[in-house]
Amino acid sequence: MGFEHTWRWFGPKDPISLKEIKQTGATGIVTALHHIKTGDVWTIDEIVKRKKMIEDEGLTWPVVESVPVHENIKKRKGNYQILIENYKSTIRNIGACGINVICYNFMPVLDWSRTDLNVIFRDGSITTKFESTPFAAFDLFILKRKNAEKDYSQEKYKAAKIYYEKLDEDKKQKLIETVLLGLPGSLETYTLDEFRNALSEYDEIGEEELRNNLYLFIKEIIPAAEESGVLMAIHPDDPPFALLGLPRVVSNKNDIEQILNTVESNNNGITMCTGSFGAGYFNDCVEIAERFADRINFVHLRNVMRNKDGDFLEENHLEGDVDMYGVIKALLVEQKRRKESGREDYKMPMRPDHGHLMIPDLHRDGIYPGYSLFGRMRGLAELRGLELGITRSLKL
Repeated sequence: MGFEHTWRWFGPKDPISLKEIKQTGATGIVTALHHIKTGDVWTIDEIVKRKKMIEDEGLTWPVVESVPVHENIKKRKGNYQILIENYKSTIRNIGACGINVICYNFMPVLDWSRTDLNVIFRDGSITTKFESTPFAAFDLFILKRKNAEKDYSQEKYKAAKIYYEKLDEDKKQKLIETVLLGLPGSLETYTLDEFRNALSEYDEIGEEELRNNLYLFIKEIIPAAEESGVLMAIHPDDPPFALLGLPRVVSNKNDIEQILNTVESNNNGITMCTGSFGAGYFNDCVEIAERFADRINFVHLRNVMRNKDGDFLEENHLEGDVDMYGVIKALLVEQKRRKESGREDYKMPMRPDHGHLMIPDLHRDGIYPGYSLFGRMRGLAELRGLELGITRSLKL
């Protein structure tokens, strides 16, 4: 009883076609309507149009990733109540079109953070990494965020200063572009001034305020999800620790427990992302998978090498510090339990999350970092093999 094997696709502008995806072994597409402005309602007509495009290629659309949460909702400012009503309408329309899972996140300003998108891996492929010292150098000496020095130890401040002083103008610009890269699916970036303005909007919003805003949002949307047969799956922070003075509230098992307790419903669940949780040295992905198994509505499988300083490198899917065997085993055991208890949502959608850029993809323009064809195809093949071995050995 394996997972539902899915693949993230960024729509008609994605350089990887649906025909190619079909040959990877994936049967489901994970996508979103990126052309619709954040905060606007996804109409049934637009959802049906995208769904038909996918189904015409013999694939299904089981997961929306994602319906972005507008910054005003996160801040509970301005027209946030109208935006929440729009979000609920979108959930209802997605459910009406037969799509059962929505992945979303509640990360302020940035959707993910890296400091190098072109790391030459040991086999010559290209991967990404996050390092705390370059990021501190950006924060302290390029962005020059107000009171940023309070967030760093004296040792880290000195290391960042030394790093910054060795950067030439080209390397500074590259670091700026990397840190300020926009949402997955878009190669657009903030300008420094736009970024400073976006950060300043959170000057009066600390961890407690952001948590409360998230819980209030969940309480409003889950009834709409229950009515519509949609399983919500909040994605963990990437990386799972505070950056740039911005709070993080979906980073560890305590965060998850509070989120799930906000509304006791299977429709209020999580995305089990082993890469995002795994980047935190304090997180045990097997423990998280086992503890919250009954509320995992979507699965991202990715591996990292990490250290206590917060640095991490995106590894091959079956290598690194995440016990992929243990995670997959826990999830497959949960699927069996769900089926035996009569849950209709027993089969979890899983996708290979990120993949290295390999030689056959170097000619393609517009590939978003981590979203190559061949790197993810290798990951999916490895993960499916591990999944099959566990399923057979445990007679699941």
